Amino acid sequence: MEVRKTRGSLLLFLAALIWGAAFVVQKIGALHLGAFTLNAARFFISGAALLPLVVFGGAIKKGDLRNGEDGNAAKKAALFGGVSCGFVLALAAAAQQAGIESTTAGKAGFITALYIVFVPAARIFLGRKVALPVIISVPAAVAGLYLLCVNEGFSINAGDALVLLCAFLFTIQILLIGRFAPRADVILMSCVQFFTVAAISAALMFIFEKPRMSDVLYCWAPLMYLGVMSGAAGYTLQIFGQRDTDPAVASLIFSLESVFAAVAGGVFLGEGLSAKELAGCALVFGATMASQINFRKRTSKSVNNRSV
Repeated sequence: MEVRKTRGSLLLFLAALIWGAAFVVQKIGALHLGAFTLNAARFFISGAALLPLVVFGGAIKKGDLRNGEDGNAAKKAALFGGVSCGFVLALAAAAQQAGIESTTAGKAGFITALYIVFVPAARIFLGRKVALPVIISVPAAVAGLYLLCVNEGFSINAGDALVLLCAFLFTIQILLIGRFAPRADVILMSCVQFFTVAAISAALMFIFEKPRMSDVLYCWAPLMYLGVMSGAAGYTLQIFGQRDTDPAVASLIFSLESVFAAVAGGVFLGEGLSAKELAGCALVFGATMASQINFRKRTSKSVNNRSV
């Protein structure tokens, strides 16, 4: 069990790293493509990248599932879970992009990352237990994100409200993955999620934008990274990792995306980090590490040692 939890956390760390680096690529793609066009193209590529694994990947191996379901039940869970998660993810991405247009990137990053508060709060509301290290780590992570992302006076406008809606939607997506992933065919679920996001984004693209194939082809390199790495790899790692990770802990690990984005911006875009921003990175990283501590196990060991 501990090995699975460690592996799950490492997979989520890798997903956060990939998404953080994607921040630079998204800025480049946004210069040439509308938000819905970008999302439709990148998530279609993500689904297409996983499709060969779905078709030729073979049967699910015994032990891949966490709750003893057979292959047919796992496929049904993957289809329903993939559509559900994809619908929420499409709305979250749309709300975030619409909000960013009338707020600053720093505030948008901070407000979006508030899902690290909403996820454990939602689990408590649903009557689920949240570990003490997670409860302690959340305020520290929020403080770190504020130092990292917010550099101006904080006020709420329409754009901020849309980004806040995005944070709520990301919370729902994380909770849905936590529910479906342990009993689903993970690759199939991820693939269905991508094609669902692509379909919804394409519909919104034709309503609100005027896409041109020449612009899409011009952005082939950013779209390939976003589609294959950030999409096919990142979101699939999320589903695999969350099979063995508490959603509240997962949300804290995902907050590292802001840290990795800041580092990537400094390396590739020349965006330096101030002392305040470096302190924010340290707080987020420290809070994430603290959330991994198993106090119960440590207490049990110390009791056993004292009884010897």
